[in-house]
Amino acid sequence: MSITSESELIGMKKISEVVGTTLKLMREYAKVGMSTKELDLYGSEILKRYGAKSAPYETYGFPGYACISINKEAAHGIPSDKKILKEGDLINIDVSAELNGFWSDNGGSFVLGKDIHNHQPLVDASKNILQKAISNIIGGVKISEIGYLIETEAKKSGFKVIKNLAGHGVGRRLHEAPENILNYRVKSNRERFKKNTTVAIETFISTHSTVAMELNDGWTLVGNKGGYVTQHEHTILVTDKYPIILTESNEIWN
Repeated sequence: MSITSESELIGMKKISEVVGTTLKLMREYAKVGMSTKELDLYGSEILKRYGAKSAPYETYGFPGYACISINKEAAHGIPSDKKILKEGDLINIDVSAELNGFWSDNGGSFVLGKDIHNHQPLVDASKNILQKAISNIIGGVKISEIGYLIETEAKKSGFKVIKNLAGHGVGRRLHEAPENILNYRVKSNRERFKKNTTVAIETFISTHSTVAMELNDGWTLVGNKGGYVTQHEHTILVTDKYPIILTESNEIWN
C-alpha cells in the first residue's frame, strides 16, 4: 500500500510489531517433543491478545493460524498434532495477520537445538541475503535488480533460489501490488519500488530445488528436486534512503 497519512503509518507499525513479536515468541517457545499444532495454538493466543486476526486462516481458510514448515517442507506447512519437533529440525514459521484494517507479514527459518544436520549455513545465507537485499531497496530501484542480487548472493554461498515463490506488496490486504518480488531477475520486468509503499521482502534459498510444488493436502509446498529451503521475511516501508523495517520486533537477524 502507499502510505499517505500518519494514521496509516501508525496502523502498519502496530500490526507489524504484532506479527513480529508473535514470530519471535513462537520461535522461543518451540521445544523438542512439542507438536507443530501446539506451537501454532500458542501463536494464535498471542495474536488474539493483541486483537489481531491470522491472515491465512481468515483470508484463505488455511487449517492453522501460522504456516509452520518442517525440514523438507519448503512453505505453507500445516500445523499438526502428528508433527513432533526433534533436535536439529529445520523449522520455518510464517506469521501474517490483520489489525484494524492493516495487514503485515513476516517469517523466519531456524534450527531447533543443536545443528546436528548442518542446516545452519543455509539459514545464515537466507538471513544475510535478506539483509543485503533490503539494504539496497530505495524508491526507484528496479524490482528485478533486487531479484538479481538475491540469486547472485545465493549462488556465491553455494545455494539456489526458489523461482515460483515471491515477496509482495502488503498493507490493506495480505497480497497487493507489486505481486511478484522474485528471488531472481526477470529482465522484462521494468517495475520499480515506489517511495512510501509497504512491501514484504522474502528470501527462498535452497540446497537443490528451484521450484516449489504443492502436495496432495492442497497447501504444503516442497522442492521439485528435494533438499531443503529456508525463508526469511520482513515487511518494510520503502523510502528514498534506508527502508524502515516495520517487523524488526521479530529479531530474525539477532
